[in-house]
Amino acid sequence: MRLLRPALATLAAAGLVLGALHAFAKPEALPVTPVPVEVTATPIATFRPSSPDTRFGRLEFRGGIRLSSDFPGFGGISGFVLEPGGKGFLALTDAGLFLKGNLVTEGDRPTGLSDVMAAAMLDEKGRIQATRGRGDAEALAVAPDAVYVTFEDINEIWSYPGPDPLGKTGVPVPVPAGVKQLRDNLGLEALVYVPGPPMTGALIAVGEQGATETADLPGFIIGGPRPGAFTIKKSSRFSATDAALGPKGELFLLERHYAPTMGVSMQLRRFKLADVKPGAVLEGEVLVTADMGYEIDNMEGLSATVNAKGETILTMISDDNFNPLQRTILLRFALVE
Repeated sequence: MRLLRPALATLAAAGLVLGALHAFAKPEALPVTPVPVEVTATPIATFRPSSPDTRFGRLEFRGGIRLSSDFPGFGGISGFVLEPGGKGFLALTDAGLFLKGNLVTEGDRPTGLSDVMAAAMLDEKGRIQATRGRGDAEALAVAPDAVYVTFEDINEIWSYPGPDPLGKTGVPVPVPAGVKQLRDNLGLEALVYVPGPPMTGALIAVGEQGATETADLPGFIIGGPRPGAFTIKKSSRFSATDAALGPKGELFLLERHYAPTMGVSMQLRRFKLADVKPGAVLEGEVLVTADMGYEIDNMEGLSATVNAKGETILTMISDDNFNPLQRTILLRFALVE
């Protein structure tokens, strides 16, 4: 469903709530061997419909696309990581699939996806994870020689051979006890790998919500020189959906809120990576917020790269929950300092 302007946001939400943010039946297209996927892209010209504005908070809109495919397993994208050059991508879906391919662009503006391949996530014995209680994959982090995945429904992290995990088997990664204590279906939604100081080799993981809907967000530093737990202050009504490591010592956190009377909204915050340490309580800087008056959907994937001009480019993608009332959209912004 196309999102409408603010004056019609309530009416738009009334349509969206019929199934938004609640997955319809997940597709059973779970190929063990990678298969090619054709993806069609439709341009999104403006972030605010019918407005020529390009500046929103600390971000400048560089373009967007709506994505669709006849492949029944396409959709539900909840994790998305671009290679440093901003072309090759790896993604995962909450139906238990890996997707990989290339982001096609004109400058910073996205125009489509090419060379897309899909394959089911496999356990250590080569069995399809989604058939063994691990269908709700939510977050993705890429290390030089490994790919890490979180399964929200059972609060696990798995490691796959990198950089291309399609068709390969994974193994579980030990997690702190606090991860196992996260609430059902509100587990680890954000995951990043830190390649250098101050926590070389660590994973940073953030839960969707805390012990209650209004509690602060739980964070975990897993591995590295100083593992431990930290907290992110709850910002208004928002819950975590993904994170990305910026090129200038930053941690970006993508957040979402959904209410039947308002529909879906999103927020992006920034933190100093140096402040992420055991026992820390972080508040961060809000870079942008957007509601149904903007071209958003259930934004769940985030990646940060650098363009040829040295600008930080933030790419976001939505999880349509395999719901025909929602969309898979990809948006790109430049961070304005």
